[in-house]
Order: sequence, then structure tokens, then C-alpha cells
Amino acid sequence: MMEYPYTLKLLYSGSTGNAALLTAGNTAVLIDAGRSAKALTAALDAAGVVPEQLSAIFLTHEHRDHTSALEVFLKNRTVPVHIVRASAERLCRTASDALRERLVIHPPLFTETVGPFTLRSFPTPHDSCCSVGYRIQFSGQTVHEIGYATDLGCITPAVEEGLLGCEAVVIECNHDPEMLADGPYPYDLKRRIASRNGHLSNGDCAAFCARLAATGTRRLLLAHLSETNNLPELALSEVRAALAGFAVHVEAAAPDHVTEL
Repeated sequence: MMEYPYTLKLLYSGSTGNAALLTAGNTAVLIDAGRSAKALTAALDAAGVVPEQLSAIFLTHEHRDHTSALEVFLKNRTVPVHIVRASAERLCRTASDALRERLVIHPPLFTETVGPFTLRSFPTPHDSCCSVGYRIQFSGQTVHEIGYATDLGCITPAVEEGLLGCEAVVIECNHDPEMLADGPYPYDLKRRIASRNGHLSNGDCAAFCARLAATGTRRLLLAHLSETNNLPELALSEVRAALAGFAVHVEAAAPDHVTEL
């Protein structure tokens, strides 16, 4: 198996909370901070990192399953939190002064370098104030590119530009349409999830994964699986079928423990 000079681990992923950890050498970057400070700290420990090692936090958007740990987690820590302006304005309505002071506010399209990582945002179609994914470049002896997009209702040209050509990609694979239609959610919520500003279905994810593989992606981590409207085996089966003929390693992220890309 090829050795990579960086690691990307989903600490947990799903409707109950999302957080990812990117590391290389002495640099540790957190993407999103859902669930609770206690859960986040425990997950970081399981991944071999203490909170004081974090160099920065990047948020994809303001929804609580991506931000709910921040208030307590940052109470006595001075980690910068990178966020786009529209999401920051919504988050600040209920944020403490301590959290507001940590925010580094950006326009929707921005580029930020932390250690060997350069993160470039791109818009994702999701029903938040402003949702983004990240194209992450690692610069060492060789250049590596990683894509990250966990909340998107459909694949847009901006998402294509952000993810195509990356060697490794974290991509949403949220729901099975039949499970969603037959499931317990109210009609309005079902319609929101299935919309072009909701969450990506297994089939749409699988079709795009084939395009990713054709442009050089060799590692895929399926993220933000619904615990009510999906099953890991369904998501993996559909994606792997679409990847027939490609040498791509695919895994599904767990909702409650660390999964490494």
C-alpha cells in the first residue's frame, strides 16, 4: 500500500455530528466540530491528537451538526476558526464573546495556508446560509490534493472544479431514496433532504464517484450517511458497482468512531 505524507480521518460523520482531522508532521487541522466538546476531545484522543496540537479549525457551514462543540471546546483555547461571512453572521447570533473572538471571517471563495496545507473553498448547494467544501493541497516533496464535501444536494460545476482530479476525496453519500421515501421523516423534511439544496443520494454519489475515478481519484471515503435513511452496505454496494474497472479504495465513514481515508 502506498504511504502518504498526510492523514485525513473522519472523527465521526452523520446527522448527529461531523468532524474531520487533517494532519502532517506538527500540523493538525480540524474541519467542522459537531456533537459536543467532550465527544470531540475523546475522538481527537482516539486519533492520537490533543486539542492543544490544533493549528486551525475550518467550518463548512453553520448548521449545528458541524458547529455544536465549538462553544465549550474553545472556551479556554485560542484556535482560529475559519468561516465564511454569511455562516459567521448566523453563528454569531447565539455565540459567546469567546467564540466570536476566535472567528476568522472570509468571503465564500477563499484560500488559506496552514503549515503544509493550503485549503481553497468552493460553494456547495445546501440549505444553509453559505455552505462550502474544500480542495486541500499538501505541499511536500511531492504535491497531493484532497477533496472534501459533506453537505450537497447535487453536483454543480463548482463542486466538479473543487473535487475532480484529487487523489483522495471525502464525499457525501447521505441517503437511499427508497429508504427516505418509506421512512419516518415528515414529508417536508423528506422533500428538503431530496432537494438540490439538501443531501446527496447514494445513486448521485456513485455516478460522481465514477467521474472522480476517471480523473485520478484512488481513495474515497463516503461521509454523512443517514442513520435513518441509509445503510453502509447499500452506499458501498452502489458506489463500488459504479467503480467497476477502477482501482479505487472505498470506505464508509462511521457515525461514532474514527474512520481514516
